[in-house]
Amino acid sequence: MKTKTIKMLLFSMLLTLTMPSISLADNTLPPVDSKEARAMRLNQRLEEIREMDTKNMTRKEKRELRVEVRTIKKELAAISGGVYLSIGAILLIALLLILLL
Repeated sequence: MKTKTIKMLLFSMLLTLTMPSISLADNTLPPVDSKEARAMRLNQRLEEIREMDTKNMTRKEKRELRVEVRTIKKELAAISGGVYLSIGAILLIALLLILLL
């Protein structure tokens, strides 16, 4: 009886820890009709930033570009979707499966 309770407790903890979380994307850019078109525009902007000559820019301008690149990458990740598991989560799942089986 005691082991059954422990197993159920571990299983419920596993379910609550591995539930996917919804990330909120920044809506700094105006909305576009389709996700594909939006992703294409963001990729074009990333290419423009990569082609820029940053040698003549000030530190503040470079920092603003880095922030913009980060937000674009986050938005592209939100558009593509998907669930990502960290190494720690994978190890925890494997450990719990070993213990339960």
